[in-house]
Amino acid sequence: MVYLVLAATAVLSIVTAAVTVLVGRQRRRTDSGPEARRIEAAATRGVRDARRQAHAQQHFNDAGGLGALRDRDSRS
Repeated sequence: MVYLVLAATAVLSIVTAAVTVLVGRQRRRTDSGPEARRIEAAATRGVRDARRQAHAQQHFNDAGGLGALRDRDSRS
């Protein structure tokens, strides 16, 4: 029983410390101007496009697409 209380106390203190740090960072964060919001939106789109492209390429490679391209190109 004592170990359970100690484990719960440790988990609770870790979560409390993490929340305190995150709340402090959020409060210190200044409001971003229109230029910063535009840059952040462009970066988000870029990351999303890169993930989408990597995902599509992984499926293409898994389906044997490279071999199919080689076969198609050699026939022409």
